[in-house]
Amino acid sequence: MNVRPPRRILIAVAVLLCFPLTWRAQTPPPEKAAPKPPTEDGIPVTSQLAIDKCSPCHKKDDKSNLTRISWERTTPEGWQQVIRRMVRLNGLQLSPEDARAIVKYLSNSHGLAPEEAKPALYIAERRMLDETLPNDSIREACVICHAAGRAMSWRRTKEEWELLLTMHVGYFPLAEFQGFRRGPRNPNAPPPAPGTDTRDPGDRAVEFLAKTYPLHTPEWAAWRAGMRPVRLAGRWLVTASEPGRGRIFGEMTIEPTAQADEFTTSTRLFYLQDGKTVARTGRSLVYTGYAWRGRSQSKESGEPEAREVMLLSRDQSQMEGRWFWGGYDEFGIDVTLRRAGNDPVVLGTNVTALQAGSSAQRLVIYCYNLPTDLKPDELDLGSGVTVKRIVNQTPGTLTVEVDIAAGAVAGKRDVAVRRSVSTAAFAVYDKIDYLKVFPEAAMARLGGAGHPKGFQQFEARGYHRGVDNKPNTPDDIDLGAADVTWSVEEFLATYGDDDKDFVGVLSTTGLFTPAMEGPNPKRKHGQNNFGDVWVVATHKDPKAGRDGKPASGRAHLVVTIPLYVRWDTPEVSQ
Repeated sequence: MNVRPPRRILIAVAVLLCFPLTWRAQTPPPEKAAPKPPTEDGIPVTSQLAIDKCSPCHKKDDKSNLTRISWERTTPEGWQQVIRRMVRLNGLQLSPEDARAIVKYLSNSHGLAPEEAKPALYIAERRMLDETLPNDSIREACVICHAAGRAMSWRRTKEEWELLLTMHVGYFPLAEFQGFRRGPRNPNAPPPAPGTDTRDPGDRAVEFLAKTYPLHTPEWAAWRAGMRPVRLAGRWLVTASEPGRGRIFGEMTIEPTAQADEFTTSTRLFYLQDGKTVARTGRSLVYTGYAWRGRSQSKESGEPEAREVMLLSRDQSQMEGRWFWGGYDEFGIDVTLRRAGNDPVVLGTNVTALQAGSSAQRLVIYCYNLPTDLKPDELDLGSGVTVKRIVNQTPGTLTVEVDIAAGAVAGKRDVAVRRSVSTAAFAVYDKIDYLKVFPEAAMARLGGAGHPKGFQQFEARGYHRGVDNKPNTPDDIDLGAADVTWSVEEFLATYGDDDKDFVGVLSTTGLFTPAMEGPNPKRKHGQNNFGDVWVVATHKDPKAGRDGKPASGRAHLVVTIPLYVRWDTPEVSQ
């Protein structure tokens, strides 16, 4: 009589046959090797608060170095990201006050020099742009997941760059196979050419990063030696521009607070395009002696809270950067500030271009502290531009009447009032050769139901071909924002494309508002409202272009789904 063994016994026997009991012959695992000593001197941590909060995980040595921390430098945003990760993954408990104090300390003592921070400042400014990548290793190993500027914002020893690679493998295992490692080589493939670097992208990226962004640099040593207290109290003159709203002039008053390197601000901005004046108040903190990070609000209807990211010059006389807002930080103002003194200052003009052969043109010059006894011959607007008379003068403006010669050379003109000069304040041209729509490649995100909409503001700028009479060459002359009509055309990607009817609407000022997310029963197959279209700008003056045709330009817009997962939370920096 055959008795069939229970199923679980058969499975156990099969497992034993497939996997011999070699475990009995295995030797105990070797003892963990002692960590290698650092090959470079670290940066001591001298903040007792940072030591108390960080040393439970980061071992402190006899030189006050904390493991990992003492061999890294980065921006305020970089240190915020680190603390956020420690809280989420490693159980670090911090009050908001302690977190801000530690970020401030690390940014000041383990930060970047201005020369190191500026190439990657677009990350902190939340700018959407096409990066210039240094090599294919960075493209393959880093940019598959995030912007290269994230890596450019750090300085580490080679050991730390290697540990960063290892950390990515631990937290994001797919990164190893998608970017860091090539995988097994095809045995049938021809051998690589002599001299070909056959290392994996991750190894090549680490070598490049360690060489290009090391811990110790002459720039950081020089900045640390010369870094001094930030003294910004007083009046500052503002020149700015906002896509869709044009040029802005104004003033900011900065006042110190009881906390070192922290300030309150009061700002008045005048928008030339619609004549609107906006008042803003805010608070800011300057990290590392140059990195302005602030927030400002306005009581004016429709004016949102803005985050401010600017870089202060070494002599503390100028700042430049971006103020931004929106669900995806898509709106923003490009800002330049200069300290107001006793000397006269010419800020700019109300127009960006004047046409050759025109006469009796009114030009408004925006200025600060100009003398009141000016005469027309004390103004110089460049070759071919004649100041006929001064029409009016106020404390902040100088209105003049000018003639532009018919044969005036096309190009930028300075505005000089006595010894005060605004360089390249406006352009002279004969015809608008073509238009460009910015951004040339753009993205908007559906939203409105459960996620914020990602808007896109477009701007059309006119251009003159320059001396070589060829478009899109370095000598082309930017004539500034053009007066255009906006429209949307289908970007034909598939047969029967109907994206332009569902992705959203474009306003008369070039603001694209995307549609709502979620399936749309009015579309084929009930699909979402995503798609891509052409955004077209056509100059309102049919005689503005050459060959009797109005100048026009277009940009490609992709309307996609909301950003359902956001790895970086903005509330940490509040």
